[in-house]
Amino acid sequence: MNVIDLNADLGESFGRWSLGDDDALLDVVTSANVACGFHAGDPSVLCRVCDRAAERGVVIGAQVGYRDLPGFGRRFIDVAPDELTNDVLYQIGALEAFARVAGTRVSYVKPHGALYNAIVHHEEQAAAVAEAVRRYDRTLPVLGLPGSVWLRRAEEAGLQPVAEAFADRAYTREATLVSRREPGAVLHDVEGVAARCVRLVTDQQVVAVDGSVVPVAARSLCVHGDSPGAVAMATAVRAALERADVSVAPFAGSPS
Repeated sequence: MNVIDLNADLGESFGRWSLGDDDALLDVVTSANVACGFHAGDPSVLCRVCDRAAERGVVIGAQVGYRDLPGFGRRFIDVAPDELTNDVLYQIGALEAFARVAGTRVSYVKPHGALYNAIVHHEEQAAAVAEAVRRYDRTLPVLGLPGSVWLRRAEEAGLQPVAEAFADRAYTREATLVSRREPGAVLHDVEGVAARCVRLVTDQQVVAVDGSVVPVAARSLCVHGDSPGAVAMATAVRAALERADVSVAPFAGSPS
């Protein structure tokens, strides 16, 4: 039987600014990439999401990013490697505090936004993020794009790299994500995305924007939590996978 993890970015509200429906998505996903306060999220938001993830048995991951609240972490920042290592350590530690209070723990690390995309190719920053995770807890798995410099650097650092795919993002023929600045970068056709995810998991293939078929092997599938209709999209994806006899389960094991 095929097995896949479903992850989503959660905890991205800040103060009076609300983004996404964390509660509803926690009923669908198996892993929660929780913002750590640098690109989004505040202490109260982190506390609430960790509590509710723990209640539902959803695995918590640290969603680390650039220090960029105004840009939601979607702008590249040329951070010195040692500073980036410290920034990532800070974020993991902050989220770990709330996870532990909730009776669970941080079980993996996933970079966010511009940092995620930068370390697909950026050697120094990829190594800096890997170094932060290695120093904090070398047993933590790390999520990233298949074939990325980030996953290679993580493996070289003795970490466990986990490849992920994206349910509702368009792919290039090189198996990278189409920039959000380009039209059609985010997909909104619920039925089309659900069918695409079944093919991705069962056949390890996705159709790129130019029509070519791209091989993508992944252990986790990301459904975005900040897109319009995110809950309906995630629900449809999970239902389609289960109808196709795909087991949906966290890649990082028990959250406790």
